[in-house]
Amino acid sequence: APYAVTKHGVVALAEWLAVTYGEQGIGVSALCPQFVDTPMLDIFDDEIPDMAEWVRSGAISAETVADAVIEGVQHERFLILPHPEVAEYFLNKATDYERWIGGMRKLQASFTSESSDSTQEPGASS
Repeated sequence: APYAVTKHGVVALAEWLAVTYGEQGIGVSALCPQFVDTPMLDIFDDEIPDMAEWVRSGAISAETVADAVIEGVQHERFLILPHPEVAEYFLNKATDYERWIGGMRKLQASFTSESSDSTQEPGASS
């Protein structure tokens, strides 16, 4: 919960900055990667092992993120999304919130059920 709340708070702050100061020529971008291959991912190995393999399989390098930031800033993009699928998640959330919540519930449930069924793929429903 603290991670999700702070991430949403930072995006809201960036939106406010862009709206408030954009007409003064101040550019604002919000970088929203999914998973980046850094030591921060070690928390999954230690504290959420059911998710570790799935998270690491989708992680991109810090260099890939840096390239996305450079491109995004050059094109004066507000949202910088190094993982292309995040734009799709964002669109799905915006167009059908109930379905998005249901999908996230299924995804989360798949990690808790993996402890008892190690053959199930992450995100697969039983």
